[in-house]
Amino acid sequence: PVIRMRRVVLNEVCVWSIRYKQTINNKEKTIKTACAQSAQAVSCRMPWYTIIMIDVKKRVEQLREAICHHDRRYYVEDTPEISDEAYDALVRELRGLEEKYPELDDPNSPTHRVGGEPAKGFTKVKHMVPQWSFDNIFNEEELKEWDKKVKRMVAKETNTDPESVQYVAELKIDGLKIVLTYENGILTRATTRGNGVVGEDVTENVRTIRSVPLMLSKKVSCTVIGEIWMGKSAFEELNKKREKEGEALFANPRNAAAGTIRQLDSRIVAERKLDTFIYDIDAISGVPEPETQEGELILLKELGFKTNPHMKVCKDKSEIQSMYEKWTPKRESEEYGIDGLVLKVNDITIQKALGHTGKAPRFGIAYKFPAEEATTLIEDISVQVGRTGVLTPVAHVSPTLVAGSTVSRATLHNEAEVKRLDVRIGDTVIVQKAGDVIPDIVRILPEFRTGKEKKFVMPKKCPICGGTIRKETIGGVSKKEGVRHYCANPTCFAVEKERIEHFVSRKAMDIQGLGEKIVDQLIDAGLIADSADMYELSEGDLSALPRFAETSAHNVINAIERSKEVELSRFLFALGIRHVGEETAELLAEHFGSLGRIQKAELDELDGVEGIGAVVASGVYAWFRDEGNAALLERLLAHITVRDMKKKKGDASLSGKSFVLTGTLKSLSRDEAKKMIKEKGGSVSSAVSKQTSYVVAGDKPGSKYDNAKKLSVAVLDEKAFLKMVK
Repeated sequence: PVIRMRRVVLNEVCVWSIRYKQTINNKEKTIKTACAQSAQAVSCRMPWYTIIMIDVKKRVEQLREAICHHDRRYYVEDTPEISDEAYDALVRELRGLEEKYPELDDPNSPTHRVGGEPAKGFTKVKHMVPQWSFDNIFNEEELKEWDKKVKRMVAKETNTDPESVQYVAELKIDGLKIVLTYENGILTRATTRGNGVVGEDVTENVRTIRSVPLMLSKKVSCTVIGEIWMGKSAFEELNKKREKEGEALFANPRNAAAGTIRQLDSRIVAERKLDTFIYDIDAISGVPEPETQEGELILLKELGFKTNPHMKVCKDKSEIQSMYEKWTPKRESEEYGIDGLVLKVNDITIQKALGHTGKAPRFGIAYKFPAEEATTLIEDISVQVGRTGVLTPVAHVSPTLVAGSTVSRATLHNEAEVKRLDVRIGDTVIVQKAGDVIPDIVRILPEFRTGKEKKFVMPKKCPICGGTIRKETIGGVSKKEGVRHYCANPTCFAVEKERIEHFVSRKAMDIQGLGEKIVDQLIDAGLIADSADMYELSEGDLSALPRFAETSAHNVINAIERSKEVELSRFLFALGIRHVGEETAELLAEHFGSLGRIQKAELDELDGVEGIGAVVASGVYAWFRDEGNAALLERLLAHITVRDMKKKKGDASLSGKSFVLTGTLKSLSRDEAKKMIKEKGGSVSSAVSKQTSYVVAGDKPGSKYDNAKKLSVAVLDEKAFLKMVK
């Protein structure tokens, strides 16, 4: 039967439905009588069940919005409005309706914060925006140097007065980076940072974290960045439970958070009380983009994210230092771990202009708190030989817990540092761990000496191959500079081993499955002596090794096969040329375009590459002219195809044209725009002059736009620019 009704609230519909059933049973009353007793007529016709479903759906939506609102008030803002009992009643009602009407169920419902069956694994996800990590500074002098560097770049890349640059200082949370994606205000994906390019999909686990909104306060689409952390009390509770159950204890809250988010069973994640702070926006649409870092934090809070309240806009480095000194003694006062400050240029336009290096943003830095320290005993001092042949004294110490992990070795950097510390075998020393690197020895404690301590002397011969030692002075004398000792033997076993391990590493050839232990196995078995030998291995070679199953052998050979085609920049980095890191390799690849051109380049050509200094140029020039390196390269190229950095057809169309970028482009970053110009043979300048061919103006262009008008320089909007470069 079809009836005419207005939209009514759920209880009215229920009353009407009862009366309607009575009408059918009696077969005496008409549908019109039932309608008159229950609701007013409307101009549409629909079945009574449809009317009920409309109002059930409305009630479900209201309940979800209310629960998400109260989640935000309780878990994010710490200002609950209703009692726990009232909150539980809302959840029970919603769960009951979802069970009764399964067609209204939704994976984004707050009733699904605890997932179902355990997952089989995590899917790899490529990030839309690379997830950079910040470089570190550790003291006021380094802060001053960074501030000077930023202001030099601001003067070069923008028209902004460098002295007007302000910074935002935020607490650096010691947790696990997470990337959250929302579409029309609904959480659609959560991924770990991974290697910065590819992370793991952990959406189901992140849904269980109460401070992560499943629905935002506005229907925006965005990708935001934050930190997942475990509170100290939750960490202690977890370890007590694990101790009772005979399980291994977590070393620190950060490790516990990282281990928890990778659990395959989201029900376990829900039990462990993880929390978040969100601090950055990678991309957003549906609302105006913030113009400052401070504005980003304000918008994030408005959208419903939990942000850390302890941030400050600093007009200069002295205010940064003041905040640093304030929080250094307070670092243990909060429930979450803090290991420093994160500093960012406040102006987003300047951030985009400064861009990134190959691994970190130029507009920001992590100002780390003084490292945690511990005392321990030096049991021995050995010498380690690196891939460049440098000899580094390493102290073997009694295992001790520093910054949440057990330390058994500490670097002594070089001979000068050994002498400065007057460190001896048998000394009691203070070690500190600054970041995720091998610990330093800060100082010795002479009051513990017994007279049996032994002085350390750098060896006269290479401790690995017995080769001649040469000394080289680099810069002034400090922990990382000064007189260095090198093994002069280019075929030194230790040097070659380090080179092979570098060659197969993730950022180089990325040959998965060839870790340090397997490389040692292959060398010890006489199967490889250099990186080229790997390309002549077979499954039979590997499967014959102890504890090396056929499946492992098959996987390693497949990984080697996949590495046989590689980008020029990765290959240059993999070769282990001294002073050539990831960014330098990129610069060389972009400038020369092919390996052959780099091989033939003269010293002055190399020195002329922007960003390549005389020392790096000399190192590259010498490497390609060494007979041993040339022979190795020839053998590698017999197996490997190195992709040239080719330019597209017609890419010389902008040759001789110079561009200046101003304002914010909607569809691409400033770095991407520069790359497109250079690929077509054009050049990019930071200032407008009569020689400028075009000024590309995005949203809110600065004084460069005005200068272009004054000098009658052609101005392109984003659409015209894209048409020119595509």
